[in-house]
Amino acid sequence: MTETLIENMLEKKGLPEGIWTQCKKCEQMFLQKDFEENLMVCPKCGYYARLDAQKRIEFTADQGSFKEIDGDLIPVDFLDFPGYVDKIKKSPLKDAVVAGEAKIGGYNVVMAAMDFSFMGGSMGSVVGEKIVRAVERAIKRKRPLIIISSSGGARMQEGVLSLMQMGKTSAALAKLADNGLAYISVLTDPTTGGVAASFAMLGDVNIAEPGALIGFAGPRVIEQTIRQQLPEGFQLSEFLEKHGMVDIVVERKNMKEVLAKVLKFFVKK
Repeated sequence: MTETLIENMLEKKGLPEGIWTQCKKCEQMFLQKDFEENLMVCPKCGYYARLDAQKRIEFTADQGSFKEIDGDLIPVDFLDFPGYVDKIKKSPLKDAVVAGEAKIGGYNVVMAAMDFSFMGGSMGSVVGEKIVRAVERAIKRKRPLIIISSSGGARMQEGVLSLMQMGKTSAALAKLADNGLAYISVLTDPTTGGVAASFAMLGDVNIAEPGALIGFAGPRVIEQTIRQQLPEGFQLSEFLEKHGMVDIVVERKNMKEVLAKVLKFFVKK
């Protein structure tokens, strides 16, 4: 059943919007409230719906502990790229990452969460700058850093300025390591392109959600390049864990608890 048919059905029955939701994989209908209480994981088929940055923070940080930083930064159309300004204006978000200070399991952290709904979570100059500022804040506060990635890669509308953020963020994380501070990277579906090739895979601990697509180029591009069929599950988080690219795959309902355990290993309250 398509989303349009469902919307028409609900409209005919006089039901308000936002009450029901539908799993994008098995198409089962659920009350939105029940779906959110299950952390937006389908109770029937186990499909993980993508979370926006605010939901991700809500499900991960201790209640009421998150305080946003650098929320006023907005992207600039350096290249006069056709349609870029319109896409920015249409979104209720300012860019594809939200950063701030928070507590997880009582531990003080600096954290950033990417939002795939803003231009596919693409990394432009603002994303790179906010990640670097989060690193600098972690160094200044002497706190561990957590970045939750969800991205299609570098933002083509900013050209080489976007690609420069790969080196910029990686250099900042090297500085974090030089200061003896932990970086925990959480990879969600999808984490690809320039984000996967830079800060997303540089964690002291790399944690992934189940079934997340993680990699640089997509499977179809790789198959066309090497002219070979890829193994089943290639580039999914479970495959990467098996081959040593990801340390652990953690269900969403357990993510906060696991992060607290990892933080306990690295820091004192």
